[in-house]
Amino acid sequence: MNKFKSSLIELLNENARYSNSQIAAMLGEKEDVVAKAIKELEDDGVILKYSAVINNEAINPEKVQALIEVKVAPQKLNGFDAYARVIYSFPEVQSLYLMSGGFDLAVFVEGKNLTDLARFVAEKLSVIDGIVGVQTHFILKKYKVEGQITDKDDGLVRQIIQA
Repeated sequence: MNKFKSSLIELLNENARYSNSQIAAMLGEKEDVVAKAIKELEDDGVILKYSAVINNEAINPEKVQALIEVKVAPQKLNGFDAYARVIYSFPEVQSLYLMSGGFDLAVFVEGKNLTDLARFVAEKLSVIDGIVGVQTHFILKKYKVEGQITDKDDGLVRQIIQA
């Protein structure tokens, strides 16, 4: 990938709402060149989606999110991809990654409440043939999401207590 497209991607990653004219000015290019490059990046599958980074805790504090570590027995000729296709088809799944280390797949899920996610793990995820273990970690608080700090300084100072 050339330097121009790399810089373009960095700018869109910083703020996907930049207009083509703003990007052109920042990169010293013509607006039509920027528009063409963006279209190529979309067509090539480099840019998959434009989205806003939302602080869900600010709008829906009851929503529950979790990271689920999944250990699987890889299927002959399919490896981990067959499991991934089944798992990412569930609407609760927000992100799915193949990992190195102590587990195979990292599944980020979201539900209306704790019961919702417990049901997902018990009735959908752990019943998939070949899954040998799951470990669920509930997200209690997000401090930074997609490079954006969510934890605003509320001015509270914790009192030091000595025993």
